[in-house]
Amino acid sequence: MENERIVLRPWRESDADALYKYASDPDVGPRAGWPPHKSVEESLEIIRTVFNNDTTWAIVWKDTSEAIGAIGYGPSCDCNLPSRDGEPIVGYWVAKPYWNQGICTEALGLMLDHIRKATVILSLISGHFVDNPASGRVMEKCGFVPTGETCIDENQYQGKDRPIRVLRLELDV
Repeated sequence: MENERIVLRPWRESDADALYKYASDPDVGPRAGWPPHKSVEESLEIIRTVFNNDTTWAIVWKDTSEAIGAIGYGPSCDCNLPSRDGEPIVGYWVAKPYWNQGICTEALGLMLDHIRKATVILSLISGHFVDNPASGRVMEKCGFVPTGETCIDENQYQGKDRPIRVLRLELDV
């Protein structure tokens, strides 16, 4: 999947240095519910485990061919979102130097086009910490609608006492 600026592709072990460079930033992971990476080895392990599936992709900046973020969907990663039976959860993040440039919106749009063409998924759910409204704007630009629900997910890094605003996207079949 690609557009003029980005490519979504499977993660590679050779992405570990770039992943560490961006995922070690203390401003990045906690906004999405995970702790900053502590080493290249930890980033490599994340690539080999968490990112090693058919529905998680590296967001690659075409100008540099560098992985600058991640996007994917799938079963809950210990999230407390009120998902329906079989309803995948969407998640994404992008490196701080690339914030506020529309990259997550582009990546989510590409992934949603793929989901519509290649799956029979009826709906998707996602959420964002209320103290990270930019993530919610990305979802809304791509058609996600607030459900009116919030939840607390103490399983997420720094999730205690951080409400999550829930959004859902109904897909045309």
